[in-house]
Amino acid sequence: MKVILAPDKYKGSLTGLKFCNIIEPILKASLNAEVIKVPLADGGDGTIEVVNYYLKGEAIQTEVINPIFKPVMASYLYSEATKTAFIEMAEASGMKLLQPKDQNCMETTTFGTGELILNAINRGAQHIILGIGGSATNDCGIGMAKALGYRFLDENDNEVKPIGRELANIYKIDESLKDKRLSTIKFQIACDVTNPLYGPNGAAYVYAKQKGASDEEIKYLDFGLQKFSKVLDKHFSIQTQNIEGAGAAGGMGAGATAFLKGELLPGIDLIKQIADFDANIKTADWIITGEGKLDDQTLSGKTISGVLSSAKKHKIKVAAFCGSTDLQPDELNAMGINYSDSIMSLAKDLDDALTNTSQYLENMTRTFIEKIKK
Repeated sequence: MKVILAPDKYKGSLTGLKFCNIIEPILKASLNAEVIKVPLADGGDGTIEVVNYYLKGEAIQTEVINPIFKPVMASYLYSEATKTAFIEMAEASGMKLLQPKDQNCMETTTFGTGELILNAINRGAQHIILGIGGSATNDCGIGMAKALGYRFLDENDNEVKPIGRELANIYKIDESLKDKRLSTIKFQIACDVTNPLYGPNGAAYVYAKQKGASDEEIKYLDFGLQKFSKVLDKHFSIQTQNIEGAGAAGGMGAGATAFLKGELLPGIDLIKQIADFDANIKTADWIITGEGKLDDQTLSGKTISGVLSSAKKHKIKVAAFCGSTDLQPDELNAMGINYSDSIMSLAKDLDDALTNTSQYLENMTRTFIEKIKK
C-alpha cells in the first residue's frame, strides 16, 4: 500500500511536517505501507517552512519595520542557485508580531514586507514568491509599495502615511522614485482566499474585525478600499474589483498585482508545483491530509481543496484528520473526502485538544488503520 501524507499545519499546535512524522511510523509498522511525506501550505503563515522543506534555501534575516512602525527582525528564504526568494508577508506584517492592544488595521502598514522584497532584490533575486496571509493590515499594499519607491499623494499633493486609515485620502500615485528593477523580476503571489477587494465579501468586512477594527472602522476601511480602487484602476488601467483574491491580506492581493505586476494564484497550487505533488501521488492508494478546521471555507483555496482536486484527477481516496469540523458526513463525502476524523471529537475540551494534539493524532491514525483493514 502506498500512502501520501499531505497535511497543512494545525494552527497553534502542529506543523505539517510534525503531523507527517507522527503518522509515518504507525502506518509503516501497521500496514507495511510505503509512505511519502508531502507537507503542504496555502500561502498563509507557516508556508515558508514548507517551501524550505523542498527548496533547501538559505534563511536570510534582516531588520524591517513591523505593522506599527517599530523595528523587528524578519526572515525570508533565498535560493542562490535559482535566484528565487520566498517571502512570507506575516514575517514582517503579521498579526503574530503584535500584542492584542496594538492590533488595529486602521493604523498598521505593510512597509516591512516591502523592505523584505527590497532586500531580496538587492541580493540578486530574479523570481520572488510572496505568500500573503496572516497579515495585521488593511492598507491594500501601499506600505509595501512605499518601501519600493512608490508615493501616495492626497488632493493637495502631500504624501500620506501608508496605513489603512489613509486609503480614502489618496488621489494620486507617483512612480517617479519607484525601484526600476521591479519590472525585471518575476513575482508570484501565493494567496489562500478568493475575496474581492471591497463589499460584503471584501477585505474589510470579512477580515478587519479579527485585526482589531470596530464596526464603524470596518465601514470606513471598506469605503477607503472602494475609493482607492478607483485610483488604482485609473493609474494602472486595471479592474481591481474583478481580480480574484484582491481582498486577500487586507487588499494585498490587489496591491501586489498592481504595484509588482504579480501573478496572483492560489497558494496551494504554487506549493503543489514546488512539491511536484501530482507526480508524487500518481500510484497512491490513500492521501491523508489535514488542517486545523474543516468548514465551508475549506473549498475556497485552502490546502485540502488542492489535495482533493489532485486526488479526484488520479482517482485516489482521501482521509482528512482535522482539529475540528463544522461539516456533516454527507457534506464531506460530497467534497470527495472518503474518511474523516477530528481531534475535537475525541478531546474533552479545546485545552485538552491543544495540549495532547500528538496523542490524539496517533489515536486517529490507529482507528483509520483498523477501518481500512476490515
